Amino acid sequence: DKGRWIDIRFEDTGIGIDEAQIDRIFDPFFSTKPMGKGTGLGLSICYGIIHEHNGSISVKSSKGSGTTFEIRLPKEEASHG
Repeated sequence: DKGRWIDIRFEDTGIGIDEAQIDRIFDPFFSTKPMGKGTGLGLSICYGIIHEHNGSISVKSSKGSGTTFEIRLPKEEASHG
């Protein structure tokens, strides 16, 4: 099964995401930035594009311990024709 997927992982060592917010980060217009500093659409758009391609995106984070995003996309066979 692993050969059918492309797995991508992004990690940082930043401040992490608060547990109370992690369930909302893919919601449209949700932002942790101050008013006027972000639209809250970035992760929502990423989520939509990935799911339209039959993939998945997940996040793991702890306050003060950084964040990891994992993306899984199906491989497609190249068509010859």
